[in-house]
Amino acid sequence: MKKIIVALDGLKLSESSMQTAIAVTAREKAHLVGVFLDDFTHNSFSIATAMETNDLEARMAKDKQIRDNAVKEFETACQAGGVNFTVRRDKSFALPDLLRESIYADLLIIGADETFTRLPEAAPTRFIRDLLSEVQCPVLISPLKWQPVEKTVMLYDGAPSSVFAIKMFSAILPETNKLPATVITVRGDDNHHVPENQLMKEFMKRHNPNAAYEVLQGDAENAILDHLLKADSKTLVVLGAYQRSTVSRWFKASMADLLMKAVPCALFIAHNK
Repeated sequence: MKKIIVALDGLKLSESSMQTAIAVTAREKAHLVGVFLDDFTHNSFSIATAMETNDLEARMAKDKQIRDNAVKEFETACQAGGVNFTVRRDKSFALPDLLRESIYADLLIIGADETFTRLPEAAPTRFIRDLLSEVQCPVLISPLKWQPVEKTVMLYDGAPSSVFAIKMFSAILPETNKLPATVITVRGDDNHHVPENQLMKEFMKRHNPNAAYEVLQGDAENAILDHLLKADSKTLVVLGAYQRSTVSRWFKASMADLLMKAVPCALFIAHNK
């Protein structure tokens, strides 16, 4: 049984991350751990303002109640979804806590707009960028609006990192891997075959024999973005390396950042370090 963790902010509970995690866990017959990052430095209010108004204790008590209610909402949703689950509330610094949790997980689910601060940021936030650079398991970025996944798109450029991502996806989410899938590559020449055509199709025959192939022409980032802008939140995109030191010529950090900003799809991101 796979262990899936979903990172949640009890002060700003992400309905999309929660529902994505429950749906994926149910489909894969996995175990779900709701990791509530109750970072002691994260409050819904300004400490300075609370000190000035002399209501710090009241505001902290209200935050605790909000967090407790979020946990109850998660538990109720899991029970309604019929999934095996546990809850853990980590109370130290959010990022180190979550990186430690990722060592012992098969998959981490989180929203691209999570900050674990009271201040909003555009996706992908600094927290997400830092997380993806150091995380120890594949990550599923939930869409801003949850929809059940109905198809997958696998981005492939011939680099080992893009193949590794497909390996991880098929191993960790075998039931999701049975959905209709398309392998997309981009060529800047007149070649209409995927890189390492024979080897790749031999590999895919064992991992997803019904996958279709589509070769786009032009600049990789623009071609992929144009293609995925036509997709919806029922599409799951599988892509490779997210590292500060670029391995793949396509799937560097800026490519994943671009997709998180622009497309409504869920993203499965994995990299081999």
